[in-house]
Amino acid sequence: LVLKNGRIWTGAERPPWAESLAIRGNRIARVGSNAQVASAMGPKTTVLDLGGKLVLPGFNDAHIHFLTGALRRFEVNLTGARTLAEIQQRIAAFAKAHPEAPWITGAGWEYYCFPGHRLPRREDLDAVVKNRPAFLRAYDGHTGWANTKALEVAGLRRDAKFDGFGEIVLDPKTGEPSGALKEGAQSLVRSKIPRPSREKQWQALLEAMQLAASLGITSIQNASGDPGELGLYEELAKTGHLTLRTSVAMLAVPQTKPDDIRLFRSLKEKHRGPLLRAGAVKFMLDGVIESHTAAMLEPYSDEPSTSGAPAWRPGAFNDMVARADAAGLQVYCHAIGDRAVRLALDAFERALRLNGPHDARFRIEHIETVGPADLPRFAQLGVMASMEPIHAYPDSVEVWSRAVGPQRLPYAFAWRSLEQAGARLVFSSDWPASLSVDPIRGIHNAVNRRTTAGDPPGGWVPEQRVSLETALRAYTTQGAYASFEEDRKGTLEEGKLADLVVLTQDLFHIDPLDIHQTKAALTIMDGRVVYRRSDLRQDTCLPAEKPEAGHTKGA
Repeated sequence: LVLKNGRIWTGAERPPWAESLAIRGNRIARVGSNAQVASAMGPKTTVLDLGGKLVLPGFNDAHIHFLTGALRRFEVNLTGARTLAEIQQRIAAFAKAHPEAPWITGAGWEYYCFPGHRLPRREDLDAVVKNRPAFLRAYDGHTGWANTKALEVAGLRRDAKFDGFGEIVLDPKTGEPSGALKEGAQSLVRSKIPRPSREKQWQALLEAMQLAASLGITSIQNASGDPGELGLYEELAKTGHLTLRTSVAMLAVPQTKPDDIRLFRSLKEKHRGPLLRAGAVKFMLDGVIESHTAAMLEPYSDEPSTSGAPAWRPGAFNDMVARADAAGLQVYCHAIGDRAVRLALDAFERALRLNGPHDARFRIEHIETVGPADLPRFAQLGVMASMEPIHAYPDSVEVWSRAVGPQRLPYAFAWRSLEQAGARLVFSSDWPASLSVDPIRGIHNAVNRRTTAGDPPGGWVPEQRVSLETALRAYTTQGAYASFEEDRKGTLEEGKLADLVVLTQDLFHIDPLDIHQTKAALTIMDGRVVYRRSDLRQDTCLPAEKPEAGHTKGA
C-alpha cells in the first residue's frame, strides 16, 4: 500500500515531514517524496491519494480502562448530564427499557450536578429506582451512588464503617448511609453486582475496538488491569481479533503482597509481544479532589478541616514500589493531590537509591496539582508525567477549582510548567473516567484550554497550554517511549510498525479552536486498514466500508 500526496508528520527528527509513504506487510517500507516512494511501487501496489490530508503516527492512549469503558454500553450513560433532573430522567428511561435487569448500573455523573454541589443521596435515586438495587458511579470512578435497595443488599446500616481507604458517607442527622460511597467503600456494594459474562465482555471489547479505530487510536496502555482481563486480550490476540496494541498494568493496592509482585513478573515474561504486553504495575496513592480524597499538602479551600490522606501508609508504599522496581516491573502511580505527587517522587527516588540507576521509566498518573518545588524532580529522576488533557475541560472544573482555591490554581494540570521543567509529557484519556476517549478532544484542550464553544475566551489557566507539536508527541512518540516501544512504533520511519491515522483536517493549518471538528479519515494498524471513511480518493481499489473489529482487510 502506498499513501501519496499527503502531509505526513513523521514525529521523527529526520525527516520531520514527507508526502508519501509505502507499507509492506506490517512495516513502513519507505518514507519520502512522491517520486522517492514511487520508485518502490510495483504493478500490484494499491495507491491511495490523500489529497493533502494530514497523516500522523497512530494515537497511543497511554492511560485507559478499556474493558470498563467497553462495558459501559450495557449501562446507563450519564456523561454530559448537567442537572440532577437530567440524571434522573436517563436512569428512569434505562430502567423502563430494561425490566429484566436485576441491577440498574451506570456511570458518568459529575459532581456539579447536585444541588449545592453536595454529594448524591439515596433518596435522589430512590425517586426513580425503588424496587431494584441501583448503583451509579461518578465520571471519575472514585465515588459511588447507591439507592436504598442496594444499601440493603450490601448490609449497610446506621453508623456503618469502612476499614480501608474510603468512606461510607453517613447522614449527619440520622447516622444512616446517605447513599454516597467514596473510594474503596464502593466495593461493599459493587461486590454484590453480578459480573458480566465472558461472552458479553468479549463482544463489548470488539465494539470498543471499532470505536478506537474510528478515532485513530492504534495503541492503548490499560491501567489497573487484572489477570482475568489480560486473559481476554490474550484470546483476542490468538484469534486475530486484537486490533489495538495493548499494554496492561496490574493494579497494586494496600492489600497487595510480595506474591502478587512475583505473579506480575511472571505475566511480564509471558506477554512481551508486539500486540500484547504486561510489564507494569499501577499503585493507587490517593483519590480525587472533588470528593476531598486526594492527598494535598495544605487543607482544601472549601473544606479546611481536611487535606485528604494517602491510600497507603508511606512506609509500606515505599517498600512495595522498591520491590516492584527490583522485580523489573515498570511502576505507575496514581497521584492527583500535590502531596501524593511528592510522596510518589520520594518513593521513586528511594527505589533508585536502593536498586541502583537504571532505565525505570517511572510514571505518575494524573498530577492534577503539583508543588512548584517538585517540578524539576521529574526530569532529575526520569519520571514521566502521564496526564489527561480532557480532565481540564473548562466546562467541568467548577467544583474542582473551588476545592483547590486560587493560590494553587496556577499549577492546575500544569502541562506547560512540567514541560518547561524538562519532564516527558505523556497524554491519554483515562476513559471511561473522562468526557471523551477521542484523542482529538484531548489535543483541542491541551492547545486551547477552552471548550468546543470557545469558553472561557482567554482560556482556563491559559499559562498551562502547550503547543500543537507537544500535544501530538504526547499522544504518539512519548506514548511509545512510556511502554518501552519507541524502537518499533510512535514515529513514521522506515522499518517501524505501520500504525498511522489520516485526519480530515490539517491541524497545523487551521484555527486551533477548530481542532475538535477533526475526524479520523483512515486508520491503519499493523499494516491493515481498521477504519476508513468513504470520501478518500483512490487510484486502485481499497475497501471503503468500515471493517468489523478483528476482520480487517489486508492493506
